Amino acid sequence: MALSVSSLCFFFFFLTSVSLALSARPNRNSSHSHSFSISLPLTSVPLPANVSDRLFSASVLANSRRNPKPMTAASPYNVRSSFKYSMALIVTLPIGTPPQAQEMVLDTGSQLSWIQCNKKAPAKLPSASSFNPSLSSTFSVLPCNHPLCKPRVPDFTLPTSCDQNRLCHYSYFYADGTYAEGNLVREKFTFKPSAVSTPPLILGCATETSDSKGILGMNLGRLSFASQAKLTKFSYCVPTRTNRPGYLPTGSFILGNNPSSAGFKYVPLLTFRESQRMPNLDPLAFTLPMQGIRIGAKRLNILPSVFHPNAGGSGQTMIDSGSEFTYLVDEAYNRVREEVVRLAGPKLKKDYVYGGVSDMCFDGDAMEIGRLIGDMAFDFGKGVEIVIPKEQILADVGRGVKCVGIGRSDRLGAASNIIGNFHQQNLWVEFDLANRRVGFGKADCTRSAQ
Repeated sequence: MALSVSSLCFFFFFLTSVSLALSARPNRNSSHSHSFSISLPLTSVPLPANVSDRLFSASVLANSRRNPKPMTAASPYNVRSSFKYSMALIVTLPIGTPPQAQEMVLDTGSQLSWIQCNKKAPAKLPSASSFNPSLSSTFSVLPCNHPLCKPRVPDFTLPTSCDQNRLCHYSYFYADGTYAEGNLVREKFTFKPSAVSTPPLILGCATETSDSKGILGMNLGRLSFASQAKLTKFSYCVPTRTNRPGYLPTGSFILGNNPSSAGFKYVPLLTFRESQRMPNLDPLAFTLPMQGIRIGAKRLNILPSVFHPNAGGSGQTMIDSGSEFTYLVDEAYNRVREEVVRLAGPKLKKDYVYGGVSDMCFDGDAMEIGRLIGDMAFDFGKGVEIVIPKEQILADVGRGVKCVGIGRSDRLGAASNIIGNFHQQNLWVEFDLANRRVGFGKADCTRSAQ
């Protein structure tokens, strides 16, 4: 989703002490809960016509004062689903009682989940893109006296106020001009046919928004879906992009154990003590200890410290499903560009900067330029790396222009390195929350969803 900014140019979100366990409804022949394995379809729709202007938009970057507690409880269920990939990773989840299908952007870079809600309750059934609170028996709105709605509560920086009905109202605005506002509510997620359900979780119910999809916030904040549901693991597999009209390849999204994880390679998450909190640091993000970047056989001359937080928190490297492309701080971006120019400079589109953040764009044949540049790899040490094959180096941004899917994060006002979903194609990415690590495994992600 779009990069969020405050008037101080910092990136704020919030967390709470809420921690609610996902539960399974017992069946008629059993008096106790047990684990489930459930497959659900996750759908996507074509992006709006103006999406090219937002192609380099990044996910919400969280900033808070406390590190969330590790989630070590056993995962109470296993859910497998699929998503279709256009430019955002869209999942469809069953929310409410009875469940209503809601399309949401899978976003590991933000905390608050929110859905589209009808401003007024119509007599007819809700549309696929809008949730009707009047049709759900488990829906409730947080009152103004709820702790989340009080000003100056630690770790709570989301703008809230009391509406005319004394209910908790929130608003959130993004750098590209989009916004979402409504009430903070509680609602259940129920995964059929095995009837695995959550208790009512806190999320946003947006009645005023310029987006057509909601957000599934999955970062380390205590208010994220992953934290409230006490997930120990979740993973996704992003299929390869295609320009074939009308075709949206389908990947996979798993809540719980991944049967392919035996072949994954893991990298530990960086965690930060409260005394280490810095103004440019997002302690709730999935922060990886990146070591360097390779193009072809050449390791670029970038110090590992460029990818790690400095004294002010700048340089943090995050992996984010909600950011489409990858962003690098200037020191790293400049080294990548120098090598791209050395290898394919004569074919660069001169005096062209895409989205204000990337000047590594071409007019020529993408396969030919990819062969000139070669494979690219993000190195995390100990043999763990994300490899981008030369066939996937360039992204088609329209009008015949293809760009290396990397932008300057400094131009966004974010002094961070962000690995977006463009560089996660044909890759299982597992977030092992219990063990504080992220795993990677190569896959044919389109086929993995079948």
